[in-house]
Amino acid sequence: MGGKGIERSILLFVPWGMATLFQSDALLSYWIAYLGSFVIFALTLTGWVRAIPDDRPFGEQLMRPLFILHIIFAGYMCCTSVFYLLDTLGYESFVKLPSTILDKAKLASVAQCQRYYCLAHASFISGVLMFMKYPKKKKYFIETTAIADLLMKVALIAFPVASLFMRLPGLSQFYFQFSSLSFIAGTLALAFAIPLKKAVNTLICAFLYAFNFYLALISGFKEPIIISIMVLGIFLYPNYKKFVLVVFLPLLFVCFLILPAYVNSFRATAWSGDTDADDAAQQSLDVALEGGNDNWDFLVYRLSEIDMFITFTQSTPSAVPYYGTQLLKQSAIVVVPRVFWPGKPITEALVMERVYNAGVINRLSNVSAKPAYVVDAYLSWGAPGIFIALFLYGAIAQIISIKAEELFGGYILGTALMFSGLFQIFWRGLSFEFIINSVFWSYVSMLAIFQVLRSRGILKKV
Repeated sequence: MGGKGIERSILLFVPWGMATLFQSDALLSYWIAYLGSFVIFALTLTGWVRAIPDDRPFGEQLMRPLFILHIIFAGYMCCTSVFYLLDTLGYESFVKLPSTILDKAKLASVAQCQRYYCLAHASFISGVLMFMKYPKKKKYFIETTAIADLLMKVALIAFPVASLFMRLPGLSQFYFQFSSLSFIAGTLALAFAIPLKKAVNTLICAFLYAFNFYLALISGFKEPIIISIMVLGIFLYPNYKKFVLVVFLPLLFVCFLILPAYVNSFRATAWSGDTDADDAAQQSLDVALEGGNDNWDFLVYRLSEIDMFITFTQSTPSAVPYYGTQLLKQSAIVVVPRVFWPGKPITEALVMERVYNAGVINRLSNVSAKPAYVVDAYLSWGAPGIFIALFLYGAIAQIISIKAEELFGGYILGTALMFSGLFQIFWRGLSFEFIINSVFWSYVSMLAIFQVLRSRGILKKV
């Protein structure tokens, strides 16, 4: 990044600085930080801070970190807390309740966490922009005519490989990598097959997509459903721009409206053990479409993670000191596969210990409440920790994306397939132990797949 780009990147921190300056007015401070994230989106996605790479048309590079990772990760982290704020101000289902007594201390905590989110957003995208320089010359290439078939083969092979890892003791963590890779490969293959009018490929890939969408529906989580629709729309966009804009954007909006009710109903029905997943999905879909479930609690407490973040900020550092490098040391332990260390501490137990220490949930509770990446950054070193950890988050994601394109001959196999498939955990921003472990072994998997494709002559050196 040149001098001008660095100067403009510094301006991304202005919303956080202004929000901090006005922190004595909690509501004003919140809105400055909240709207500041939209300013950051505007300045970066338009290419004002640093020019968008010109090696491909805009619509054909949407899977790069600047776009989909940025929108999903930062958008979820920074833009979903508004419902929690409204609830704090005394609103319910967007209606102000009479005789509401404002909790000023809670409002101040909401504003504080939103300022941390704004700082995290600016730091993260600065890391992406700092290293966003894709190579003009390719080191490896694959025949263009072979890409569509290769994508379908990857989808068909990756799924049974994922299932195999799930059954091997100590190696189940690789299941999630290859399962995600199979989904991305199948969806990308479908987007390739349709315009090429390859009937067999289209039929097989459509079946794979439908099967993955079904798994998303019965997962009990909203993210896989939204991602399934979003990814297909992004892959179809270069060839069917109007269709995607007219169909997929409204579809995503509808999902946002009905998924809270669907997920709430599905969990209550299927997870009780009284109803199988198929019947629960059908019943929950009926409930969601009929509007028979109130979404407000979902929007306030489950769509955003700010409630948990507030609890952590209230205990650290006042009651629980900053963790320093402890979480990084625990992450190094987690990286060792259990197959080589059967007695390795359970990752979930390591993560939950700080949840219990903060009083987020009781030790006797059977609930899981893992902190987000930004929360772990705060717990480690406070605001400076957020700046450093989130900058590294963006920088590492961007560096891996560039490496993937270097190894696999460009954007299609590099970023769209390998980076989006193996490193989808970047979209979610989980706890340090989970994210560091997954990224490390996903990188190893990427290098192994590269060697396989090179040895079989599929990837050729320029």
